[in-house]
Amino acid sequence: MADEMVERAQQFINSYNVSGIPKVEVNGKTSWTVMYALTRALQYELGITTLSDTFGPTTLSTLQSRFGPQIDDRTGSNNVYRIIQSGLYCKGYDGGNIDGTYNGRTADSVAELKSNMGVGGAYPGSGLQPKVFKALLTMDPYVRVGNGTEQVRTIQQWLNGRYVQRREFFICPADGNFSRDVQKALVFALQYEIGMSDDVANGRFGPGTQDGVRTQAVLGLGSADGAKQFVHLFQAAMRFNGWDVAFDGFYSGSLLSTVVDFQRFAQLLPTTGTADFRTWASLLVSTGDPSRAGTAADCITEITPARAQALRAAGYTTVGRYLTNANVTNPKNKKIQPGELANIVAGGLSVFPIYQTNGGDPEYFNAQQGATDALAALEAARGHGFKSGTTIYFSVDYDAVDEEITSRVIPHFRGLVNRMTAYGSEYRVGVYAPRNICSRLSKAGLTAASFVSDMSTGYSGNLGFPLPKDWAFDQIATITVGSGTGFIEIDKDVASGRDVGQSQFAPRGPDTALDVPFDMSMRGGLTSSLVNYIVANGHDDWYRARSAEECIAKVLDMDALITGLARSFRMRKSLIQAVVFWEYQADFTDEGVDVLVDAYYNWKDAQAAWEQNPVGSPPTPPTPIFDDSSTGVAQIFGRTAIRARNHCIDADVISAPIQDTEDWRARRAVWNQLRNDDDYNVSIVPLIHIWSAFLKGVTTDRLRYSDADNVTVLARYNGTNEDAQEYGRRARDLYNIFEAYNAVARG
Repeated sequence: MADEMVERAQQFINSYNVSGIPKVEVNGKTSWTVMYALTRALQYELGITTLSDTFGPTTLSTLQSRFGPQIDDRTGSNNVYRIIQSGLYCKGYDGGNIDGTYNGRTADSVAELKSNMGVGGAYPGSGLQPKVFKALLTMDPYVRVGNGTEQVRTIQQWLNGRYVQRREFFICPADGNFSRDVQKALVFALQYEIGMSDDVANGRFGPGTQDGVRTQAVLGLGSADGAKQFVHLFQAAMRFNGWDVAFDGFYSGSLLSTVVDFQRFAQLLPTTGTADFRTWASLLVSTGDPSRAGTAADCITEITPARAQALRAAGYTTVGRYLTNANVTNPKNKKIQPGELANIVAGGLSVFPIYQTNGGDPEYFNAQQGATDALAALEAARGHGFKSGTTIYFSVDYDAVDEEITSRVIPHFRGLVNRMTAYGSEYRVGVYAPRNICSRLSKAGLTAASFVSDMSTGYSGNLGFPLPKDWAFDQIATITVGSGTGFIEIDKDVASGRDVGQSQFAPRGPDTALDVPFDMSMRGGLTSSLVNYIVANGHDDWYRARSAEECIAKVLDMDALITGLARSFRMRKSLIQAVVFWEYQADFTDEGVDVLVDAYYNWKDAQAAWEQNPVGSPPTPPTPIFDDSSTGVAQIFGRTAIRARNHCIDADVISAPIQDTEDWRARRAVWNQLRNDDDYNVSIVPLIHIWSAFLKGVTTDRLRYSDADNVTVLARYNGTNEDAQEYGRRARDLYNIFEAYNAVARG
């Protein structure tokens, strides 16, 4: 929503006709662009000739030299006051009309701002100190926002108030959310308590800080008094990582118990409940203590018998290996090699699979690529013999910021998961990525487990984010193991036990009998063949609102999905194409019936609500009642979809929960998806064929159906009467036309 006073702040910025102060859009919305412009305006007013977006040391020192320890109504200049007032409005405070005075309203807002930051005690009064000015011209919030908690906000304010007067400590957000800047502030605080000078403290958990923790900050039950501030900082670190502890400076029995829980969660064994170095490290840096033991590893190098023995001797039990090579120029041959899995198992190790073709390029991630990756990973995993239920870790090997996770990574994984589901949910989807990506995908319900790339300690997606709750492997260091022929470089991983890998394989190898993507150069010939068949056999009545050309376009637009379904369920794609082509015709009654079904479900909703609160008369049911209909691109009833899925679940063809056809809520969800999601609708077609074959006693070897089998299965798609038999014969004819072209494509 636009804010009138922010618009006035933007107009003030645009009043400068100065090279280096860009014009901003007057839209009443606060942004970094506006804050950067205000920073440049301040630099100009201070006489700095080289303007930049950064409120750095030069700006800070020049500000202090010009105006002293604070700006108030006795110092400053009109335009500097206007910059302050504009910044206040952009932060949500009263800026006093941007009139170029440090009036009472401005002073009151500055005092309120400092109180919210937690620096009111360090900087009393209503003057604006240079560090507060720097913080004012950021997008950092100082009130609780989003999922922030008051407990975390209290600690943020405490950090700001206690350490703001140290030279390199700058005011961190006080919004109740853990973040990169808050993590850095916490490390600065730890360094100050260790005794580091302003010339040494740098906010990084380096060797000096680590030595200080080992010698001064090991805490246990009863620690307080001289160690009180270390306990405070340790409690802050626990809070920031999502653990519910008091912030009172005392190492109580309750704190010890929670630390044991954290140590168990992070696999810091043995669990002691003390704030030792390994626990501090795991709270403060993504790798934790990289020298700690790991029982899992991942590598790009083939594991030979000698290397397997070396890994096992070094204490490793599980190894991650790549299903495919990267899809880049001159890729390394990092994929699983022939015979390698047998070598790994013989060496006493298990394996977890990783899928990465080009996970380091932001442009790679989109829904269509996710759908493509699903089939490629599925077939690679099947080829190597990974059993059903195995988690495949799909790589996001770059530091995606939050906006990119929303716009790129989540749609990619949604496309991936939807296709994996369509193909039968044979394998679970996991992710290899920084912490923030792992946690967001898990929260969105798109991944089953996380392989955390914690070795990238500087990634914005790791720094300031806790270890994901569903972590399976935690990558912490690159090391070498073994010697001679057993020598190998690996990434050392800590394992949570959530995924123990796999040690039995049944490789399937490539299957040249399966269908392949349609050769679009044959599109014209296929279209002509279908149109000629329809005209020659007097079947023009099939296509009432859509032409044959429109229907074949729909089928070929969905070729990637149909090909994947056919390959996944080992059937001829012509069986799916024939039905989709036929059913995509428009029946004049379908939409009218769908509207009635929708009305029925709306009535059921209202009835359920009335039963919970029976006020007034119960809702009147619609007339006539239609509680199901054939809907969507392939004209499927909700009950039919549920029954077909249930059969395929019972037959171990797919993995999913059984549903009740007479549970109207379940049926409504399926029916709505059939109606509104073409991909989902078409993905049910092969399941109906498999169910139909079972009902009619047709062979389970779906690649070897006879002509009679094809007629039987296709007829059952339409029912059991004589009309269905005619449907089966016509659909068989369509099958044969599609098959003639598909056979050429697969060679």
